[in-house]
Amino acid sequence: RIHAMMAFTLLLATSGLASRFDLALSARGLARASVSMATGRPTVLARRTASAVLAGVLGATVLSDPASAGDDAVAAPRVLMKTTAGDMEFELWPDVAPGTVKNFVKLANSGYFDGQAFHRIIPGFVIQGGDPNSKAGYGPDGTLEGADVGAVRKWGTGGPGYTIKAEFNPRKHEFGVLSMARSADPNSAGSQFFVCLGDLPSLDNKYTTFGRMLKGGDVLKKLGSAQTVRGDYPKVRQGIENVRILE
Repeated sequence: RIHAMMAFTLLLATSGLASRFDLALSARGLARASVSMATGRPTVLARRTASAVLAGVLGATVLSDPASAGDDAVAAPRVLMKTTAGDMEFELWPDVAPGTVKNFVKLANSGYFDGQAFHRIIPGFVIQGGDPNSKAGYGPDGTLEGADVGAVRKWGTGGPGYTIKAEFNPRKHEFGVLSMARSADPNSAGSQFFVCLGDLPSLDNKYTTFGRMLKGGDVLKKLGSAQTVRGDYPKVRQGIENVRILE
């Protein structure tokens, strides 16, 4: 079993695979930005050590925070995300990211996220999901042993077939906050999202935060501590069973 996993990891490592939504730094790089070998463009997120790399790279209009708008505040939808590790509940922020929230709600109501998996997990940083390609790839036992390597190579590249505009805003990237994954283009997000596993100030005003956790912190920590192989792929499937809007 160990040899099979090593062979699988080596195959991925030498396949030239890098998705549009990969992390911006490699596991060892403290100041070396990673570039997608698939597209030749810088990849998405950044580790907490990447603030110097990301600072000032992307410019976009930042919305003012209407959190104290009183009677004018927009009602916040709630989301129940059932995973193989347990349930997590979030509230969404249409007051600062109305287009992003509308898109997420539409996708959730259509069953888009059901049966997907968190295809990228970096302890202390993020768990990333929302890719329809993550519905396939794991072996019959739900692990990467016996995996469909061709399907795994597509993880991180999928989306709904369209993109939405960035809505960078003052809400911080903190533990349990939902934010949109994207490529180097600020307006390239579609359906892939991540949940923060800690305070990530280097991502503030560079990725669209659109919600925060209300319940399930223990579940998030469990997901975030899953064993991974090279490429930050979970060794055992961390599934998104379904996502429901609780309005």
